Amino acid sequence: MSEQAARAPMRGDLTQGPILRTLVLFSLPTLLSNSLQSLSGTANSIWVGRLIGEEALAATANANIIMFLISAAAFGFGMAGTVKIGQRYGAHNLDGARRTFGTAVGFCFLLSLIVSAIGWITAPWLLDALETPGGAWQLALDYLRMIFVAMPVVMVSVILSMGLRGAGDSRTPLMFMGLTVLLDIIFNPMLISGFGPFPKLGILGSALSTVIANVISFVAMVAYVYAKDIPLRLRGAELRYLIPDREELRFIIAKGVPMGAQMLLMSAAGIIVVGLVNREGLLMTAAYGAAMQLFTYIQMPAMAIGGAVSAMAAQYIGASQWDRLDKLTRAGLLVNLVMTGFLTVILLVFDEAALKLFLGSDSPAVAIGRHIQLIASWNFILFGMTMVFTATMRAGGVVMVPLVILGIALYPVRLGFYYLTYDWLGSDAIWISFPVGAVVALIMAWWFYRRPGWRQRAMAESEEEAKEQCNADGEPAGRFAPNM
Repeated sequence: MSEQAARAPMRGDLTQGPILRTLVLFSLPTLLSNSLQSLSGTANSIWVGRLIGEEALAATANANIIMFLISAAAFGFGMAGTVKIGQRYGAHNLDGARRTFGTAVGFCFLLSLIVSAIGWITAPWLLDALETPGGAWQLALDYLRMIFVAMPVVMVSVILSMGLRGAGDSRTPLMFMGLTVLLDIIFNPMLISGFGPFPKLGILGSALSTVIANVISFVAMVAYVYAKDIPLRLRGAELRYLIPDREELRFIIAKGVPMGAQMLLMSAAGIIVVGLVNREGLLMTAAYGAAMQLFTYIQMPAMAIGGAVSAMAAQYIGASQWDRLDKLTRAGLLVNLVMTGFLTVILLVFDEAALKLFLGSDSPAVAIGRHIQLIASWNFILFGMTMVFTATMRAGGVVMVPLVILGIALYPVRLGFYYLTYDWLGSDAIWISFPVGAVVALIMAWWFYRRPGWRQRAMAESEEEAKEQCNADGEPAGRFAPNM
């Protein structure tokens, strides 16, 4: 096979075509998928709150905190796998991409089995550590244990979706996220309150609905992957790739742990801010809670664009298209500015109506919420720009720099600003600390991005990867041949 033929575009090849158009088309399905997931959580909270009551809603909130902290590990390992899959896919090393994918799936499945068993046993202690209110404790325990049962399927589904995005496919994860959300919304009220042949299970029904929806969607997605012969599917002897390989696992763990730690840092910072807000009284807490519901949606473009930039940059690195990295980064900055900026403007124009959906039309917390949004909401534009810089570096294997940037911006900068200015600014010190931290993070990300060191290391690792693959295949062109 000639190298020219080997370099013919494969399905999901993100290195071809106009950068801006490819980035937009690739990131939109991820954005829609994230939106669907958030809408599903909102809808489920409504069902639980209205059909069971406030104690059940508090129970799910406590259980979800624990699950978010655990899922951070899956995100980190999945993102590490996505980077390596993208690099190898860009190099047309399809067998290598499948090896990474198999190790990521096998490792995360085994890990989830262990975590699920430990979680089931330690769930009462975890809820005690969170000081879960007595009326919600048993409900939270029932809900949490059912979710732990579903964890292996959920975690493998996440890894599968992230792997597909690394191979340039963001539409398949969107399709099956839509199926998951649809099934969950349908089954939730049926299993909570009992409908037709379904028993009345209360809060267990809500958790069971999530389990059923994820299992059905996962089975359907796997069937679809094989029916459509999507490149990452494993057949025959390739199924041995599900047994974690030592070299592949070393990369996934080394890169995945810092990526997961970023999620933990963000979560911990969020908990600290909630504690600071709680000191300001009930109205302030209610206003901040409503504002955060809206902030969840406004930050979605930044997350989707960051993930898309990382996947595309990984493929560029694998294809040795180093000259396109800066162009991709500029395109990511532009798309983030337009999308996140547009949502921010819409939020500020219609903030009163949106806040009243959560707080009621007569609540005095509405005015407080509008004040919070006016000061803090535009920081997500800067946050998105930081995400683009760090996403490009992450595609080159740089994982500690984003962790350091995030840690400095969230803790010494944001919290330091709060404590230094609180006596002067009062509660506004909380809201102003958001853009202050975002500005510092953006400056640090830009500075690290402009330094040549990370590119040189990425080039060296890419060249070493190519040499090893050539030696394994026995001929220079062998690594380009898809393993059918």
